[in-house]
Amino acid sequence: MTGNHQPPLMVGRPNTGNRQMFDRLVDGIFERRWFTNNGELVNQLEARLCGYLGVRHCIPVCNATVALQIVCQALDLGGEIIVPAFTFVATPHSVQWEGHTPVFCDIEPTTHLMDPDQVEALITARTTAILGVHVWGRACHPARLQAIADRHGLALYFDAAHAFGCGHDGKMIGNFGRCEVFSFHATKFFNTFEGGAIATNDDELAARIRLMINFGFSNIDQVVHLGTNGKMSEIHAAMGLSCFDSLERILAINRGHYDAYRSNLEGLPGVRFCHYDDVELSNFQYVAIELDPAQAGITRDELMVVLHEHGIVARRYFHPGCHRMEPYASLRRTGGQPLPVTETVCRNVLVLPTGSGAGAEDIATVAGLIAGRLGRATGSNPKPAKISA
Repeated sequence: MTGNHQPPLMVGRPNTGNRQMFDRLVDGIFERRWFTNNGELVNQLEARLCGYLGVRHCIPVCNATVALQIVCQALDLGGEIIVPAFTFVATPHSVQWEGHTPVFCDIEPTTHLMDPDQVEALITARTTAILGVHVWGRACHPARLQAIADRHGLALYFDAAHAFGCGHDGKMIGNFGRCEVFSFHATKFFNTFEGGAIATNDDELAARIRLMINFGFSNIDQVVHLGTNGKMSEIHAAMGLSCFDSLERILAINRGHYDAYRSNLEGLPGVRFCHYDDVELSNFQYVAIELDPAQAGITRDELMVVLHEHGIVARRYFHPGCHRMEPYASLRRTGGQPLPVTETVCRNVLVLPTGSGAGAEDIATVAGLIAGRLGRATGSNPKPAKISA
């Protein structure tokens, strides 16, 4: 599996779409000689995104981190913004970069989503917003957080980097809060090489964001708003358009890998799966397990080393927790406070390879290594890994 010409099996190996379609779209870019600045393909991509998500606006941008920063400005936020510590560091960075203070919230032990009760306890006179994160693609309590935001006069928006193609309560994610920010980074379920989008049903907010991603220009030589360069290029839009036709194929692969891992690993001592809700739409992008070392006889990090030695690049998410990273660990309001659930999950969670870059035999190999190592640690006799079509 890891011979001279075979890359390692790893979390985040990119999904690819229709290569022939991509090549045709790139030929058109060169024929038109329109590479960026709201080109034809970016407009096509926005139309496809809006239709797929059922939103009024889904504005393509250069990446999700810049998008989160732009949203901070567009919503006129300040002071303190409540965020989970169990997230990629770009989430609090987007707040801190804009001169605001991320206040870290603990998470629920089973869903790994920010705990709404903890959110309400953290609200002060300086709080202006709640930034929820849809971890593993599962919706971060939109109704409960919206009720809290309304009760305290706060803005609510979401980091939906994990959640393109996911749903909640009969709606696609993208329809909640003031807006939601998607990542289309190469490692995501749907990718544009690098990129993202801001989804909203608020016409006024969308108009402001459109100004802000293009330096504040309202016309060819008229600047009417503070802005930056947050535009998506035509080549990135071409990748997105070519991926749309492959979404169902990639989803089926993800679901098959998830089911195979679950059938082989669930029930092993010390292993807990991060389950998806069978009722809600999901992209099944992440296969995450928690390992209880007391029951498994091995720590998460020890198991990760075993997998790495076999060329299988499993990942710790989001170790050690944003509140333990700099600059936040040294800041009085954001760092140092105990977040016991976040810290336990950061010690124990492991994300396994999946996606269209892995085959059924790869998944069986990973599952077999995990089952075998746990079996040796506990003295049990694990069942052999099954290969799913």
